[in-house]
Amino acid sequence: MAGALRIERLVTSGTFSLDGGTWDVDNNVWIVGDDDEALVVDAAHDADAILRALGDRRLSAIVCTHAHDDHVNAAPELADATGAHVLLHPDDEVLWDLAHPDRRPDGALADGEELKVAGIGLRVLHTPGHAPGAVSLYAPDLGALFSGDTLFAGGPGATGRSYSDFGVIITSIRDRLLALPAETVVHTGHGETTTIGAEAPYLAEWVARGW
Repeated sequence: MAGALRIERLVTSGTFSLDGGTWDVDNNVWIVGDDDEALVVDAAHDADAILRALGDRRLSAIVCTHAHDDHVNAAPELADATGAHVLLHPDDEVLWDLAHPDRRPDGALADGEELKVAGIGLRVLHTPGHAPGAVSLYAPDLGALFSGDTLFAGGPGATGRSYSDFGVIITSIRDRLLALPAETVVHTGHGETTTIGAEAPYLAEWVARGW
């Protein structure tokens, strides 16, 4: 028996650097799967900690919700240790190159693509704004969305740095994420989980301001 499907959260700590600044950050690493197989969403900071959390499970893929360095800095090491492919939307290669100038992602994510792990599907939703190639992963069988830094509890991801755009992220949230069932649990790139329904009232305020 492969055991029950589950979502595991690992918090890792390190730094985020962009536009000449560096900040201390805690990141959520999400592990989705069962006792035999798993997929990692955002390999942040500590490949050894992720490997310990995986145990002897087969890693099917390392999915990057976007390529800010705090979300991808452990991806090559994790890939080398497991043989799993690092997957990234091509529009974020400009940010990937800042973190890993001598290493390419192993595969490209496409909007509408379905990734499989432990018998369930995760649909790729291109949700730019925080970064041009930002994606969210929707797993209807688990009632879950992995939003990266696109949507947090209480609002959208930051858009004050290079390659980001507030109007674009609001459009992504409005058109792609708030179309999901209200009870969908949102597993974010930092901080605590929320639900689509809990975030819907905030969007009404943003739209009223002209977005």
